[in-house]
Amino acid sequence: MLIGGHPVETNPVLLSTLSLDSDIPLYSQLVSIVKRNITAGTLGAGELLPSEAELCKTFNISRSTVRQAIGSLEAEGLVVRKQGRGTFVAEPKMRRKTENVYSFTSEISSMGLTPSSTLIEFDIITPTPDLMKVLELNSADKSVYRFTRIRNVDDAPLILETSFYPQYIYPKLTRDLLRTHSFYSLLYEVGIAPASAVDSYEAVILGREEAEILKCRPGSCAFSVQRRTRTETGMIYEYTQSLIRADRVTLDVYLHKDGVSFTRSVDK
Repeated sequence: MLIGGHPVETNPVLLSTLSLDSDIPLYSQLVSIVKRNITAGTLGAGELLPSEAELCKTFNISRSTVRQAIGSLEAEGLVVRKQGRGTFVAEPKMRRKTENVYSFTSEISSMGLTPSSTLIEFDIITPTPDLMKVLELNSADKSVYRFTRIRNVDDAPLILETSFYPQYIYPKLTRDLLRTHSFYSLLYEVGIAPASAVDSYEAVILGREEAEILKCRPGSCAFSVQRRTRTETGMIYEYTQSLIRADRVTLDVYLHKDGVSFTRSVDK
């Protein structure tokens, strides 16, 4: 391409291709392309990613697919959106700050496995006093989304997850929209992204109903995890209760001089 008589280099992301025949979702393929370029150094910190329009045109994909991919990358702290300017590769310091904020889709995809979700319940509720306290709501008049999903890995159920979000952060959410879109990507579109989270783990025994949903025996062991997620401004916008099959997940905790970190691995 020439602008003003001078050649302009094509963004390296646009030189790759997506496979329409692959079982890997298109947005996940696009996430992998951007990650490869960041890791290889062909996209450096502060560099601008192609626009939504460029990505849609080059890869022949929908705008919602592009937004889902960018939302996933931002949730991992790999990119940052600047209003009116575009999406940029995050500085390494920023990536270190946010890399441990959990994203089910990103975590499972990074293992070479295929994530998916099954929505089994969607409600708009009046928060109880306990839920108001957890979400730091100052009024019971502020309605809350409550939805329950089965998180699957390679089509096998792994996590039973119930999430709570204040309705005001995304007032137009519907059951159909949640079935077809990543809620994190929808929140990304309105400028809400995770900056920090606190997880509480407990070892539990699955009851008959939970075991049936997760397709394992009643009495099986599981991790019970409660998570509260905050934005950069410190606002709590997510509270999630999860039951994770312990027969398929290993939790490794790393103790080092700079703090504590952990990784989860899933049996293939």
